[in-house]
Amino acid sequence: MNNPRQEYPRPQLVRPIWQNLNGTWNFEMDPGKSGRARGLPEAEHLRQEILVPFCPESKLSGIGCTDFMPCVWYLRTVTIEQDWLLSHRRTLLHFGACDYRTEVWLNGHAVGSHSGGFVSFSFDLTDWLVPGENRITVCAEDDLRSRQQPSGKQSRSYNSYGCYYTRTTGIWQTVWLENLPDAAIVTTRYTPLLAEQSLLIEAVCANAHGMTCKAEAFFAGRTVGSAEAVVSGKKAVLCLRLHELQLWAPGQANLYDLRLTLGEDSVESYFGMRDIVYQQGKLLLNGQVLFQRLVLDQGFYPDGIYTAADDEELKRDILLSQAMGFQGARLHQKVFEPRFLYHCDRLGYLVWGEYGDWGLDLAQAEAWQSFLPEWLQILERDYNHPALVGWCPCNETQEDQNQALVHMAVALTHAYDQTRPVIDTSGWTHVRGLSDLVDTHDYEQNPAVFQARYDKLMLGETVAMVNGEPDRPTFMSEYGGIWWCPAAADGWGYGERPHSEEEFLDRFSRLTRSILQNPNFCALCYTQLTDVEQEKNGLYTDRRHPKFDPQRIAAVLQEKAAIES
Repeated sequence: MNNPRQEYPRPQLVRPIWQNLNGTWNFEMDPGKSGRARGLPEAEHLRQEILVPFCPESKLSGIGCTDFMPCVWYLRTVTIEQDWLLSHRRTLLHFGACDYRTEVWLNGHAVGSHSGGFVSFSFDLTDWLVPGENRITVCAEDDLRSRQQPSGKQSRSYNSYGCYYTRTTGIWQTVWLENLPDAAIVTTRYTPLLAEQSLLIEAVCANAHGMTCKAEAFFAGRTVGSAEAVVSGKKAVLCLRLHELQLWAPGQANLYDLRLTLGEDSVESYFGMRDIVYQQGKLLLNGQVLFQRLVLDQGFYPDGIYTAADDEELKRDILLSQAMGFQGARLHQKVFEPRFLYHCDRLGYLVWGEYGDWGLDLAQAEAWQSFLPEWLQILERDYNHPALVGWCPCNETQEDQNQALVHMAVALTHAYDQTRPVIDTSGWTHVRGLSDLVDTHDYEQNPAVFQARYDKLMLGETVAMVNGEPDRPTFMSEYGGIWWCPAAADGWGYGERPHSEEEFLDRFSRLTRSILQNPNFCALCYTQLTDVEQEKNGLYTDRRHPKFDPQRIAAVLQEKAAIES
């Protein structure tokens, strides 16, 4: 574990010249936020050591402090070779994620700051780098009790409780350096055009006006298309016609490899050809009705909290879910790292992207400042993943939420991404008429009561919604959550704890079948994949041991849904 998480952190845009900075850093807690006054930006040593990219609350970090840490500092030196300092090249410092307000210094010079605990960001270090040893200093401030920052399921009390868990402060994803030409591709957007058998590529480029951007696509090693366009200002738009159309779908994760070049800059990427639409109460993937069988995944790990110990642990959670018969997941109250989405793409695993909006008081007039900028960065970062089939900016929001903020979040999502359906506020306080589809959360444990409630939909009636007007939901986006953990007397789940595995499986089967057999539903999401700390309602333990024979769960989920008839 001295050099954890060494895999390339950004699979959608791969360059050959980079340096992974995970590993041992100097570290210091700053409870009084006095570090700047004490000269920490210029310091050559800090008091402790930490293993990056694991947060200081985690066991894997070597710190394991679970108290509130309003401010923490990191320090390490890096060696820069002379060829990284050539006049026509730049060096960027990337953070996969750092919670929450981050400021960075290089050799004592302030190079930039960023607010947001979930999304990736970078700083250009070029002007302050020197040959040989360079000192990187990072300060992260985190005040989730202020209700002014989104924090997902992180506990605002000292202890974890209910559905709130151990906090994550500071760096929790890979930190890395990248060396690239001055004229370079900055970001890309890939939009599949199935009817035209083409991929629309929008490339934002730096210092490249008048240069030619080229794209070449491959499938199974065969060249299947190419295109080029001249950069105008900062943007090049290419329409790449494919000689072969191979569709991406669950169980058939066909992916194309893609090479983009711009002068000296060359990046490797990939894409999938698929479209997802919601029409007349049905979700259509590549024009075919698809009933989505999803599981709630909160992305917590017992030793790393927000951060998986290794890349295989990310992949394993997908495989464990598929073993239970699920086609995908609702990624809940956390923005998952790009490597997880990469494995979803490779394994044909559907996911809904959600913001970790809990913790932010959405009634505040200024709440948009802590919400919309990072949400836009998330849309931009994850747009290209074929596995991502829907967006949900909010979850179970408060009744007095700022309606204008919710409207703006949905409008922003649609403006950036017209290819995926959007749910405004999952489960609870929907803004009438704003969502592409209406979802609901229902933890009723009596299968007969549960079924009777939604059988009304087949008669053209509405059902009562939590914190909202009666409506006609088509996505059961949270249900179940059955409490089952015979090895532990503590913890909690929904409803009365079953007395046996058979009683659990009977309840699970009857609840699930009532959704599958109802033609008014196009998707379900069972709570949840794994236990998380005190919440003992997972199909797997927090250590990823199955509580039941996966085939028995899969047999129920794989029954044909009424909407698929």
